[in-house]
Amino acid sequence: MPQQLTEIVNQEFGGERPLYRTRDLKLTGVTIHAGESALKETQNIHANRCTFEGKYPFWICDGFTVRDCLFRPGARAALWYSKGCEMTDSTVEAPKMFREMDGIKLRNVRFTDAGETFWSCRNIEAEDISAEHGDYIFMHCSGIKIRNFHLKGNYSFQWARDIEIHDSILNTKDAFWETDNVTVYDSEINGEYLGWHSRNLKLVRCHITGSQPLCYAEGLILEDCTFGPDADLAFEYSSVQADIRGAVPSVKNPRTGRIVADSYGEVIIDENIKAPADCQVLTR
Repeated sequence: MPQQLTEIVNQEFGGERPLYRTRDLKLTGVTIHAGESALKETQNIHANRCTFEGKYPFWICDGFTVRDCLFRPGARAALWYSKGCEMTDSTVEAPKMFREMDGIKLRNVRFTDAGETFWSCRNIEAEDISAEHGDYIFMHCSGIKIRNFHLKGNYSFQWARDIEIHDSILNTKDAFWETDNVTVYDSEINGEYLGWHSRNLKLVRCHITGSQPLCYAEGLILEDCTFGPDADLAFEYSSVQADIRGAVPSVKNPRTGRIVADSYGEVIIDENIKAPADCQVLTR
């Protein structure tokens, strides 16, 4: 039998822990004003058309949905140490959202200040997401599947693992540093120093811009990718299998593997190349 929900409609709460340790609630048109931890230690909460203005509203929550809601800038660090969250059709104006969480599903969510959002979270599914000012987003996360993600923010996905991204535009310097098992399909990745020190990074039909991409990588694969004119000094000290359409501005000291492109502006192989120093750089 479905659990009977207690419904709270068009009410306002503020101060310290007004709905602490409640469970089985449906909140409709509710406003959470300034204060802290409005829904801490709760279970089975459903928020619809609500506005959150105070800090830390959803901490240590077990199973909750957020639909057509607004998180104002004061609602920073709103979702931490929780599991089983579904958020749809919502706007988040506050930074530092989603920390130490497991089981997150997002659809049609806009983050206007996504700095330090999604840290140490597991099992994330997201579709139709935009994030602005998203520096250090998705740090130390795992088990991520994303489709149609528009990101503006640097240092994304650092130390993350087991990621699949589709149909996205990522404007981000220093993306995918120290990552494990990342695959990106049909996307545009703009920013310097892409994928340094990554392991098993695979890019399929992606367009890459920004200086010095894909250096110090292990197990790097590119399939049918294209490079912008500023994507120079690529693949330094990487082990790589790459099939690139069009021109590559320059390649520098790839360590091992095979690179095929239509043309190269420059291929730099000098005395600093690292063993086994047997990468084939070929023209199609």
